[in-house]
Amino acid sequence: MSAKTIVITRPTGQARQLSEILSAHLLKHGVSKEHAPKIISLPLLTIVPKADPVLIARIETVLAHADLAIFVSPNAIECTMRLLERSWVDVSGKPVPIGVMGGSSMAALHHHGIGKEASPTQIILPQDNANWDSEGLWSELKKLDWDWSSKKVVIFKGEGGRDWLADTLKKAGADLEAISVYARVPLDIDSPAWSDIHEMDFSQSLWLLTSSEAVRYLGQVIADQFGFSKQGLAVATAICPHHNIADAAEQIGFGEVFTCEPGDDALIAASLAWLSV
Repeated sequence: MSAKTIVITRPTGQARQLSEILSAHLLKHGVSKEHAPKIISLPLLTIVPKADPVLIARIETVLAHADLAIFVSPNAIECTMRLLERSWVDVSGKPVPIGVMGGSSMAALHHHGIGKEASPTQIILPQDNANWDSEGLWSELKKLDWDWSSKKVVIFKGEGGRDWLADTLKKAGADLEAISVYARVPLDIDSPAWSDIHEMDFSQSLWLLTSSEAVRYLGQVIADQFGFSKQGLAVATAICPHHNIADAAEQIGFGEVFTCEPGDDALIAASLAWLSV
């Protein structure tokens, strides 16, 4: 077994999927099990969907008058559709265009048949995956040449999170409503998931960081509650699919921080490049 370790910090289900894909790519590139890195799942945040009849009624009311719906992540799509338990068109009662920020969200919409209807729902997505973020989606939305002061927009999101796009739409004049459809619960400091972190060699570790909020929580645990020092991160490497996440990683003390393009393919390619050094 290689002395190297890859730490996947996504929620459990998403971490398992990425771990399986990464393991398959390692085999494809001729890395034997004996020389493969240890892959650790450290789900820093758990996604907890909301289940509230009042929230369902609110979503139905808002969608009946909305000109645009925005989902900030695949989690927002899954949690919203789980709440509604009906097709998108059935809930809205009319064609409501959808804005998303990346390919994973597009795949989540397609999983629910959205965009694949006989008269497909319009889905607005940044065309270049290097721009799969709030700023990229706003650039696409501006191409609609709408008078935002006459538009009602709903954003489906988790509790907390980044508000840049919501603030930008408000400044443009949109009548905006943000609806939280899930909460993020930090990994308990007593969870056995931390045990592998205690034992690994930080200088041989690669951390795949895909959430600024999760990174900040990691920094909090290291600084205040956990039994390893910030100096450990100083010799560790992080790969982040967005500059905001990379900034957060640098702030909590990672020694080497690399930014890749969004999407699992880019994370895997960057991981393979790190392993080859």
